[in-house]
Amino acid sequence: MILPQKTPDARAGDILKLAVMAVGGQGGGVLTGWIEAMARAEGYVCQATSVAGVAQRTGATIYYVEMAPKTTRAPVFALAPAAGDVDVLIAAEMMEVGRAVMRGFVTPDRTTLIGSTHRALAVSEKMAPGDGIADADEVRAAAEIAAQKLVLEDMEGLAVGAGSVISASLFGALAGSGALPFPREAYENAIQAGGKGVEPSLRAFAVGFDAAQGKLPATASAPVGEPETPFRLAGPDALQGQWDALVKRADALPEAVHDLALAGLAKVVNFQDCAYGTLYLDRLDTVLARDSAAQDWQLSAAAAKYIANAMAYDDIIRVADLKTRAPRFTHIRQEMRAGENNLMQLTEYFHPRAEEIAGLIPARLGAKVEASDKWMARLNRWFDKGRRLRTDRLPAFFMLHVLGGMKGYRLKTHRHAIEAAHLEAWLNRCLAEVDDDYPLAVELVKCRRLIKGYSDTHARGLGKFDRVMGAAEMLRGREDAAAWVARLREAALQDAEGKALEGAIATVRSFV
Repeated sequence: MILPQKTPDARAGDILKLAVMAVGGQGGGVLTGWIEAMARAEGYVCQATSVAGVAQRTGATIYYVEMAPKTTRAPVFALAPAAGDVDVLIAAEMMEVGRAVMRGFVTPDRTTLIGSTHRALAVSEKMAPGDGIADADEVRAAAEIAAQKLVLEDMEGLAVGAGSVISASLFGALAGSGALPFPREAYENAIQAGGKGVEPSLRAFAVGFDAAQGKLPATASAPVGEPETPFRLAGPDALQGQWDALVKRADALPEAVHDLALAGLAKVVNFQDCAYGTLYLDRLDTVLARDSAAQDWQLSAAAAKYIANAMAYDDIIRVADLKTRAPRFTHIRQEMRAGENNLMQLTEYFHPRAEEIAGLIPARLGAKVEASDKWMARLNRWFDKGRRLRTDRLPAFFMLHVLGGMKGYRLKTHRHAIEAAHLEAWLNRCLAEVDDDYPLAVELVKCRRLIKGYSDTHARGLGKFDRVMGAAEMLRGREDAAAWVARLREAALQDAEGKALEGAIATVRSFV
């Protein structure tokens, strides 16, 4: 997106001020180096500094460049940007655009703002128990108001499509914006002088340049009337008949439930096998028998999603299976942009608790072990320590591969017995409300959203789930019970510690 505005002209004696906000791996240093080299090659005096933020996604490094035409008097350059005193602000990610606006670096009287619309989620966004992703539309709206000239495109996607990295496409956008008094050739010469990855960088530079000038080709639309791809099982042909029978059964479900049920079916079959998929549909049929079209099948639609989530729980076997699948290694290689001839080292971090180890033991023995303080202390002593496994090497990979292949044993474990009992108790509790308070039954089904993850994350979510379900008992019989359960659930998703939830439960206690 481009909002054309009048750009400042560089006059003799003027100091041009540029700030680049980027995080680790986005090439902010490379981009700054190109800008500095280009300015000096064009007869400018130039200074570049950087102020490092916290590592990875909790803070950006701010690279700052000041330049001026050579004169008889040497300019005095500043070491860091100041609010209201930046001519060009380059942000390598959408939330960095927002940070730049919030810090006052972007002003409508002078600043050209160049930003990438892609997202690299911050740690705070990933840690939120619910949807903690910041609203990019709000950032865009603020940028449109704050900048004199605005260039916003998916610079990461453009660079990857050109076989390069985002620093090159941002450099091209800087050239295309006309914010600096240098010709396109000066920018390209700076890339060539760097001597590394020249051809891919020039391709990414070119698409970034076109993006800044609104010359990107339109995205080709999908063909109309293409036949829908059959929903097939990615596995042995011998199992295809079983899978087809399950899909046929799911296709007979009400339209409001069908899509969620089909996705849930795929999830549980991928987790275990087709027999497990049959059990999933049987449980869903139990809910459908208590539901009706008069209620728009709200209960069944919610159950289709959350029963699948409950059945496909994260145990050690699943974690090991996911970490050794070929598509995961392919995805990592693509993210690291590793070539066919590059060697990639991959280290996995594991920190199983005693509960995870006990859960892997056969059901009856595992229950006895978990009930024994002495045995749990031993398991903690033996296993409660972080382990780093190099899965690019055969021993660690083979161990996880074997562990991930123990699906046939999973249904005999103590963990599975716990999860199955918990699922049945939760489902029965929800269905018990259908006749008296249908909206409350729907909200109780949705409370399963609180349980997710592995190890400590799972334990925290389970604790919040139990507190919300306990509070729901206090609300039974009230006309606003469903609304309050929804509020409690949303409060539980606000923070990892559960402070908002405790406050909401205290409010419930005050009026029941």
